[in-house]
Amino acid sequence: MKRSLTIPLISTFLLLIPFQLNAGNKPEQLEWLKDAGFGLFIHWSVDSQLGVVISHSVVGASEDYTNTFFNELPKTFDPKQFDAQEWAHLAKLCGFKYVVFTAKHHSGFCMWNSDTTDFDIASTPFKKDVVKEIAEAFRSVGIKVGLYFSPDDFHVLWKQGTLISRLRPEALPENNPELMEINKRQVEELFTRYGKIDVFFIDGPKGHTAGGLADLVWSLQPECLITRGAMKTPEISASTGQSLPEEVLNEPWEANFTMGTAWHYKPTNETYFPGRQWIQNLIETRAKGGTMLLNIGPKPNGQIPIEQENILREIAAWMTINNEAIYNIRPWHVIKEGNIWYTKSATEDTVYAFICQENPWPYREEKTILLKEIQATRNTKVSVLGQNDLVLEYQPDIVPKSSWKKTRDGLQITATRAQRIYNDRMWPNPVVLKITHARPVD
Repeated sequence: MKRSLTIPLISTFLLLIPFQLNAGNKPEQLEWLKDAGFGLFIHWSVDSQLGVVISHSVVGASEDYTNTFFNELPKTFDPKQFDAQEWAHLAKLCGFKYVVFTAKHHSGFCMWNSDTTDFDIASTPFKKDVVKEIAEAFRSVGIKVGLYFSPDDFHVLWKQGTLISRLRPEALPENNPELMEINKRQVEELFTRYGKIDVFFIDGPKGHTAGGLADLVWSLQPECLITRGAMKTPEISASTGQSLPEEVLNEPWEANFTMGTAWHYKPTNETYFPGRQWIQNLIETRAKGGTMLLNIGPKPNGQIPIEQENILREIAAWMTINNEAIYNIRPWHVIKEGNIWYTKSATEDTVYAFICQENPWPYREEKTILLKEIQATRNTKVSVLGQNDLVLEYQPDIVPKSSWKKTRDGLQITATRAQRIYNDRMWPNPVVLKITHARPVD
């Protein structure tokens, strides 16, 4: 059955924009991404109420299912416990430098009040502009604002009577003028209503940006950094089977991780990886020159699932101690040796060695570590991040000072884990050594 679809005329403002074709990401924004290193991804939409895969459940679905999805789900979406400021404070604690929020996923549901559709947040009992609240809350704590946008729009296809899919030619936005005009109008709304958008993530099969969306973004806000659609953005989750690059890439890149098997809220049949895994993935990503975008999927009531919050708070503790080794760094001349990963300060000859051993480093234990890829100089100092190397609790006669010496086999470091993080003293996460005035081995 063919359904009517009313398309608002694209605004005069948009038609008068002097397009900067292939403007591209500005070098200073790419350098910022290399420095930032850590972002928060948020997948949240109307179908979180069902706990199903975000958007994709309508592909191949019956007419009854799609009718319920598009007509009934908005009527019950009322996240009264959504608090954007609370999300922002937790993100700040974790050390995220930017957020990327799903303004519109493939289903076409807009998390803002869009003039282009009635399948949006304004059609729900909640009615509040989620994009606006997130943008304002995250900006208020100093986190840069990013938006995810899908050029696919299953709701538009459904109203057209076009078979819902992602790869069939008639479903692709660049082959569907009606859909592409709606996309452009929606991008205009996002880039003219919510202030500066620092990051934009254009999802979809290759070719979507050829429809002009990337150029439109750069015409509206030339300083915006486009990640997907303009750079490599591998997705890593238990369900994708993908992995990080083997070596350092000679270009900026962003890895996108789920905490479990799903991007969206999945109330049942879900398995989460422990916080330690995400910390080690962050270390590996940074050692290889990438930026890590870690995803959460809020519940339909607006709360972050406790399992995800617990992981975030473990990361927050580790980042509070070790963020110096994550921000403003570049890859060292080698990525790792054994279970020790490296990053290097972007502006100084300081190297960070992440001790990612399988068995946790016990509290109060002195360790001797041999590093074969670092050469010390006469001004080198070694310390353990997070501690002052001066006090061991309850043992005032011991000064846990880190030290080093050159040996025939490499740089030998002796250090003690002297900071008590957990009450049971069993901190399972990597310890980081800071080595100043360091040079590569000749």
